[in-house]
Amino acid sequence: MSATAREVRRLAFLGLFQLDARGEDALDEIRATLTESAEETKSGATARDVERALELAREAFAHRRKMDAEVLELAPGWPAQRQPAVDRAILRLAIHEMRSGRTPAKVAVNEALELTKRFSTERSPAFVNGVLDKVLKRVLAEQRASDDAVGAESEDAR
Repeated sequence: MSATAREVRRLAFLGLFQLDARGEDALDEIRATLTESAEETKSGATARDVERALELAREAFAHRRKMDAEVLELAPGWPAQRQPAVDRAILRLAIHEMRSGRTPAKVAVNEALELTKRFSTERSPAFVNGVLDKVLKRVLAEQRASDDAVGAESEDAR
């Protein structure tokens, strides 16, 4: 049995949270923690699912500075170091999923809000939603511009 995309995302969030706190030198310990979490929740996550989640977390962690800069631009009063660590990990994961094209942008926002409701404070969903809504608008505008450019190139080729 394999885990759902939501479960892999939950594990990726947990991994990203730990990467932020412990760094990449702790990958073996983080992998073990994710495996334990999958077993405890009886989610059906396999070792391969844990590796997919860890890879997603590592990708988001690698791009954290760029994502943190975007969040700072959109929410200037909330630099990364002022955000609760849970919210920061959720934002990074969602923005990575949107920007990488790994997940449809609207799905990434909805999934991030579910994680926020489950793992963060009662005030956090409003903050996370506000930031991700602004990122979503940017991503969708960039996609439209890209689609328009491709369409114009096709027209020119005819």
